[in-house]
Amino acid sequence: MSRNEYGGGKRAREAEKARKKREKAKRREARRDRPKGSFEVVSQEEITGDLRSIEEVLADVHDKGPRQAASVPARLFVGGLSWDTTEESLKKAFEKYGPVAEVFIVKDRDTGRSRGFGFVTMANRKDAKGAIDGLSGAEVDGRTIVVDVATDRR
Repeated sequence: MSRNEYGGGKRAREAEKARKKREKAKRREARRDRPKGSFEVVSQEEITGDLRSIEEVLADVHDKGPRQAASVPARLFVGGLSWDTTEESLKKAFEKYGPVAEVFIVKDRDTGRSRGFGFVTMANRKDAKGAIDGLSGAEVDGRTIVVDVATDRR
């Protein structure tokens, strides 16, 4: 690349830095010229800028309706899966009990085939409890599956 192909960003940054340094020196000099104990008078616009009024903020809060607690997701272990089970078919089975955030089937590194287990993350814990009760021992793709709360490895 030739020297002229660069955008000149470094020069612009250095010029901006020098400009800010000059402005800071001017402000420092102005403060030194003021008598001790005096203070600088500024306008309300300089202090508040583009802040919204409290009435505008409260109107936005009330327009959204009542606040609800954020749902806590729950990760479930699913065992006994058929090698033919896909993430889509597993998601369909769990969506009967509530919204599903994520589905992950563990696959063999070498063959890419399912290892027979996976994880489903339900959007909230109440739906996860219903899925455990409803699907543990149920048949999916010809195999009886086991559903339980996932635990972290130690």
